[in-house]
Amino acid sequence: MKSKFLPCFLVLAVIFCSAFSRAQTANRVTVLYDAFGKAPGVTKDWGFSALVEYGGKHILFDTGNNAQIFAGNVKALGVNLKKLDFVVISHRHADHTSGLNHVLSVNPEVTIYTPDEPFGSFGRGVPNSFYRKDDALPADMRYFDGKPPDMLSAGSPWPGAHFVPVNTTTEVTPGVFLVPTISQTPGTLELRELSMAVKTPGGLILVDGCSHAGVEKILEAASAVDPHVHLLFGGLHLVKAPDPEVDRIALALRDQWKLDAIAPGHCTGEPEFGALKKTFGEKYIYAGVGIVVDLR
Repeated sequence: MKSKFLPCFLVLAVIFCSAFSRAQTANRVTVLYDAFGKAPGVTKDWGFSALVEYGGKHILFDTGNNAQIFAGNVKALGVNLKKLDFVVISHRHADHTSGLNHVLSVNPEVTIYTPDEPFGSFGRGVPNSFYRKDDALPADMRYFDGKPPDMLSAGSPWPGAHFVPVNTTTEVTPGVFLVPTISQTPGTLELRELSMAVKTPGGLILVDGCSHAGVEKILEAASAVDPHVHLLFGGLHLVKAPDPEVDRIALALRDQWKLDAIAPGHCTGEPEFGALKKTFGEKYIYAGVGIVVDLR
């Protein structure tokens, strides 16, 4: 006997599957960690983390400053870390790496792209050729008794993690590039950092952790992928910049680099937030912790 409820069930099933499919392929950025925001149910703290979903990929960019706060925000925002395709760590500072403990407790096999630092926290190590050798010395005065291993391994707080160092602009999955830069700023001299550039039909979605090399240096490096940046997302490291530099950067991003839109966060700085909002107007996107930014 045919049920009169079957056609209704089929219609509902189609609607559900369609909605589920759209949710699976949503293009968006969810801010998981920052020190400002207005979303309920999340905790503010200094640091940065964002989940980037684009083209069916789920990419975690940085992990914040505190593993417990990170875990709480992830839960509050309904993020499933088991579904990550990979993780990107922008640089070694604790306010971007401390949530790795939680990530690895949930998804221990996930690939983690990091800056290529010989003795950094990410465990690459260096060849023994990094130091000069003196064969005339007795063995007990020589490193490793004069018989060093070919590679000197670097210690890491996460010895079992699958780290992949990146030192050149690299397409890690179709349309997603990691762009390395090196800081020349006193205080962070030689600090290596990764930004992420996602190619879209409208231009790049560029995600920065802290922009220690300078946002304009990062834009210059990313121009090798695509000179047109549709949206710049993340920290610009202008927390202590004087007013003339605050105003100069805001105007340069709009007029020289011709960004379509900007979604600043983390270490961008309060004066720079104000200058960017004034300069970009409706193209300024509020991106506090807990906010979901749709990517068109």
